[in-house]
Amino acid sequence: MTRRLLVVAGLTLASLTSALAFAKAGPTLQLRHTSAGVILLDGHGYTLYTFSKDRRDKDVCVKVSGCLKVWPALVSSRPTAGSGVRRSLIGTIKVKGVGRQVTYAGHPLYTYTGDDVPAETDNIDVYQNGGYWPAIAASGRAVK
Repeated sequence: MTRRLLVVAGLTLASLTSALAFAKAGPTLQLRHTSAGVILLDGHGYTLYTFSKDRRDKDVCVKVSGCLKVWPALVSSRPTAGSGVRRSLIGTIKVKGVGRQVTYAGHPLYTYTGDDVPAETDNIDVYQNGGYWPAIAASGRAVK
């Protein structure tokens, strides 16, 4: 009986360790060819956006009333790079009240609550919250 409990406890610990390791791994940034070109997507395949009012490694959306409710920041302390995504361009910044926001080529990244399907392109470069919301290419340039 004691041996059986030790085996079960060991398996449970291994499962927990594996789950924690997975949870600590951040979203995998992906690339996909769309009608707008090849753009960056989050780990669920949804389009990632930048905000034209942001500055390098500086989230301005957080200071605009209601902005983050519509354009949620991509938050993770350990984002990873998928195929074709330049790991050297991925970073994070600390944003008060948000946590660690993922950046790409210095651009803070956001998703959009209005996107209904993965790799949506209809909302690329819309004007909201006082600025434009382009997608982002693997090179780090804005896709309008």
